[in-house]
Amino acid sequence: MAQATRPHPSVSLLATDHKPHPLQDTLLAATLVLGALAFVSAMFHNLHLLSSWAGLIGILTGAYGQFISETTRERFALIIGLGASAVGFYLGMANGGLFGGVLG
Repeated sequence: MAQATRPHPSVSLLATDHKPHPLQDTLLAATLVLGALAFVSAMFHNLHLLSSWAGLIGILTGAYGQFISETTRERFALIIGLGASAVGFYLGMANGGLFGGVLG
């Protein structure tokens, strides 16, 4: 019996559905940038305001991005950005917090 065969597309962790997702891609980029900023600035004690605020905003954008994401590629990169944002946020909070030295 002849049956039609379909080519097996390459299975990838970063597979996409080949449709545009402008909102999800914007949130993805924002989360990655904020995560990198929070993570790098957390390495410097005097930049705790920058790292804590960038981390907090990165966590919020990443969480909303996870909520509306549609592909594995988006979810994978959002988790990377969320992790970096969380590390930056927690280190910024440990070094002085969101308002450390500004209010008081």
